[in-house]
Amino acid sequence: MPMPDISEHVEAMRRFNRFYTRRIGVLNEHLLRSRFSLAEARVIYELANHEETTATALGNQLGLDTGYLSRILQNLIKQDLIDKKPSDTDGRQSFLSLSKKGQEAFARLNSDSRSETETVLNNIPEQDQDRLIEAMHTIEGLLSARTEHRSPYLLRYHQPGDMGWVIQRHGMLYHQEYGWDEQFEALVAEIAAKFIRKYDPKRERCWIAEKNGVNIGSVFLVKKSKTAAQLRLLLVEPKARGMGIGKRLVGECTRFARQAGYRKIMLWTNSILHAARHIYEQKGFRLVQEEPHHSFGHDLVGQNWELDLHV
Repeated sequence: MPMPDISEHVEAMRRFNRFYTRRIGVLNEHLLRSRFSLAEARVIYELANHEETTATALGNQLGLDTGYLSRILQNLIKQDLIDKKPSDTDGRQSFLSLSKKGQEAFARLNSDSRSETETVLNNIPEQDQDRLIEAMHTIEGLLSARTEHRSPYLLRYHQPGDMGWVIQRHGMLYHQEYGWDEQFEALVAEIAAKFIRKYDPKRERCWIAEKNGVNIGSVFLVKKSKTAAQLRLLLVEPKARGMGIGKRLVGECTRFARQAGYRKIMLWTNSILHAARHIYEQKGFRLVQEEPHHSFGHDLVGQNWELDLHV
């Protein structure tokens, strides 16, 4: 059989590009019925993948013209979606991160994108879905000219369904790793239910770490009093440990607590949770009290930790 001419390959690839951009709505002025263009949404997504980055690094990751990216960033900064702060070591550089408003915009985009993708997949038979995803993996692998230097996960605010995951994973992982009984799962369920019922978005947050659409971590910051916040339900999936996710989740709690005007963060944990305690120590928390107790089917030592945000 004669090999196809390169021009046939070119036309086939262009035809596929035209079909796919029309199918996912890239030709529309705004993405996912939002006020953002595709390029703006990609910038927001990349910033959600990083605690901080620079315009130079962002341009390299997205392959955008410097002038075009600069205009996008200025527009997003004007909308209070991006925080910009100068580098302590290089006056020519500034660090960029999503603001609170930017995180909320990303959460909406991410949720809408997930819903639209689910709609597309629901119209395809299940056996054909596997073929489609396999083909996408093949295309992605063949067209990836280099390894992308990006955070391998993203942080987002909670969405419907996340609380069920938080409860289930806490119950299962703590039973597998520490032998705790279902009373711990009940406690997590109570904390999650209270968070949803009394959620104060100005002073409380839940962050979910996500990789390839799968939840891999969580943390909550809730109001304890006017001046004190409480960090709760820090969790990182075993397969995702070692990536710095726990540190970043605690760091987000600290950053938000300062923005919300809290004077300190409190947390309760147990002495056997060595990895979590190590993170708290690294972030400046200090042990203020510990007391033996019998809970979740075991004799434990409970610990109270605090971080003074005005030190």
